[in-house]
Amino acid sequence: MINSIFKVCLVVLFAFGIAETKAEADRPDKKKTIRVLLVGGGESHDFDRWYKQEDVATLQKDGFATVEYTSDPTTILSKLGGVDVLLLSNNQPIKDEATRKAIFAFADAGKGLILAHPALWYNWKDWPEYNQKLVGGGSRGHNKYGAFDVTVVNKKHPVMKGVPATFNLKDELYYLKTDPSGTPVEVLATAKAKEADDVFPSITIIKYPKARIVGIALGHDAESHTIEPYKTILRNAVKWAAGK
Repeated sequence: MINSIFKVCLVVLFAFGIAETKAEADRPDKKKTIRVLLVGGGESHDFDRWYKQEDVATLQKDGFATVEYTSDPTTILSKLGGVDVLLLSNNQPIKDEATRKAIFAFADAGKGLILAHPALWYNWKDWPEYNQKLVGGGSRGHNKYGAFDVTVVNKKHPVMKGVPATFNLKDELYYLKTDPSGTPVEVLATAKAKEADDVFPSITIIKYPKARIVGIALGHDAESHTIEPYKTILRNAVKWAAGK
């Protein structure tokens, strides 16, 4: 009972935090540094090396953003109130119902979400709303790790600003597919292996009614996190999701 009351209080504080941070953002003297909560952890990826170290460094370079990293999903609820962008890269479970509701409340409040590589998988059978509404689909498979081409199909979108029209990298080519019954998805870039005919979305905008959501299917290891096109996409995505 006490635990339930505590969780309800956290959700109320989170909602208050959104209103408070919005008011702060409207102050002309308030520094406009983008605040990011990056959630990692799970299986099949070195989250600490590539998300906690590499991506945090990419986002914090030159004061572009301030980033807090956590690999503990139970801390998400207490941290959401003070951030502009929630960057999910985890494939470990988010089991707590209050946290799940808070993530949707974050989106409904008009905040920004980045769903990176592992977070675009169909990870949670007991939480279908996540893939249907926030991802607009997902992936259940990928090519064997190797080289493939990424091609920009919407050069005018801010997320693709400064990104080469085509670039090559080694990664897991996710079989990212949209859900016809889910939130509509706009494809900004596609991925295709040279030996295959299939083309899959790689960078997407999920047209959730209120939030700005970007899906980034790239990101297995150094061959993606350390190259300039990926870094540019990540920074652009955070800036756009934050409404900057």
